[in-house]
Amino acid sequence: MINSKTSFLALIGNPVNHSLSPIMQNAAIKYLGLNLIYLSIPCKNKDFEMVINSLKKINCVGLNVTIPYKEKVVKHCSEISLVAKKIKAINTLKLNDNLEWNGTNTDVAGLIYPLKKSNLNLRNGIILGSGGAARSAIQGLIDLKVSVITVVSRNEIALANLINDFKHQVSIKGLIFNDLKIQDLINDADLIINTTPVGMVHIEDNEQLPFGINFWNSLHQKTTVYDLIYNPCPTPLLKYCKKKGCETIDGSEMLIAQGIESLAFWTNGLRVPFEIMRDALKDYL
Repeated sequence: MINSKTSFLALIGNPVNHSLSPIMQNAAIKYLGLNLIYLSIPCKNKDFEMVINSLKKINCVGLNVTIPYKEKVVKHCSEISLVAKKIKAINTLKLNDNLEWNGTNTDVAGLIYPLKKSNLNLRNGIILGSGGAARSAIQGLIDLKVSVITVVSRNEIALANLINDFKHQVSIKGLIFNDLKIQDLINDADLIINTTPVGMVHIEDNEQLPFGINFWNSLHQKTTVYDLIYNPCPTPLLKYCKKKGCETIDGSEMLIAQGIESLAFWTNGLRVPFEIMRDALKDYL
């Protein structure tokens, strides 16, 4: 029950109205018997710094950070975990005793959770997008020993920065989405991960598939396609790929797995069974 001593956790991003994190996190909080509540806070880009600083001054104990702020929030942290330093992206913040943010990234652990169970033959991986989620995807594939990683993006500057940050850790290359080499790469890929918001609920885009339908012409049925979006479930991309005969993975297991890691970070190690969050989401996925 909410009372005068109740503190809160929150998700900030733009958009966040589609997010199921409050549902699963509040179920976990209830299971653990904590005097907390989890909220979602929509935040426009022009308000981001004001919001992130203001939340330190009230009874907020931790945050999740989503699109488009996972990279931007790094400079607002006084301490950063090793994994967050490696990928230069943060999705989870905790307020320390000095009322400063400590940052980490639970997306990497969440992202590889369903892949570790799939026994995939991961040699060639393609990542779509060049934002904070793409950085987590690259690190996840490095952890899974993927041999060659290709990142495809529309943003040349973000793509160049991303490739430069990882070039000493793995065989990685970047291509702009309309490069003619992409069709052969897609045909040969063992795994394609979509980290763009295309296909997400409430995202207005004329293209329901990342980079348009022609981008996917050479997709082979042996390829596994993993969309980090979980709402809607399945996404237009996963519906298309399933018709092509591909194995598909939606973002719901990543959502839950990273949520468990985030809650453990906020509560100094308290954990809930995977089923607690999964069951809370059954009516929403």
